[in-house]
Amino acid sequence: MNYLEAAQEITDVIPDIQSEWKGNRTQNSYSVMQTFTDQIKNMIRQNDRNLLFKSLKKMDEIYRNGDVVLKNAIENTFIFSLDNSTAFCTEEYRKMIFSHISQDLQRIYAKQIYNHGI
Repeated sequence: MNYLEAAQEITDVIPDIQSEWKGNRTQNSYSVMQTFTDQIKNMIRQNDRNLLFKSLKKMDEIYRNGDVVLKNAIENTFIFSLDNSTAFCTEEYRKMIFSHISQDLQRIYAKQIYNHGI
């Protein structure tokens, strides 16, 4: 899957996101994943659990089926922002969010966190 296919899959889950992509002239794997990550951050803040959990599932699918550039974009945008996105959540809500993230992405998250600064 490339970024255009990923953008279409994301649009199926969040139809409103299409207007944000139209405003962004340069579209590539990183810009698509950054926009999707920003939407997920807003869902976390607004406690929109239903759409959040669908979006996290879609992020996992895109990671699993994405090309190398898309996977790198997810690791460098979504995974990298998880701590910041969940910093002000209750511990229970944070655990619930992480329970909806695949084991693969959780491993990458743990690796990123524990290797930071080494």
